[in-house]
Amino acid sequence: MPSVTVPELKAQLNLDHDLDDALLSHQIEAAEAHVASFIGSPLTDPLPAAIRQAVLMLAAYWYETRETAQAGGAPYAVPFGVHDLLQPHRVWVV
Repeated sequence: MPSVTVPELKAQLNLDHDLDDALLSHQIEAAEAHVASFIGSPLTDPLPAAIRQAVLMLAAYWYETRETAQAGGAPYAVPFGVHDLLQPHRVWVV
């Protein structure tokens, strides 16, 4: 079960309709999978604030930027600041 909820993501996006709830749920699951992969450990409940913010930022970004290419600009796979929020939680294997 996702740690971040659809209503939380809708608040992040300032959405007030239910038309995209299934898509938002998918974006949350994808963002949580990316975050868990980046930090090198499964996500636990409750999420630390920085990890919760990273999931919200990433899911919101992927909702708003649905294509890998855009005219007139260089889209990023991960929005600025997400990895900075996650770096202190990363498990390092040396």
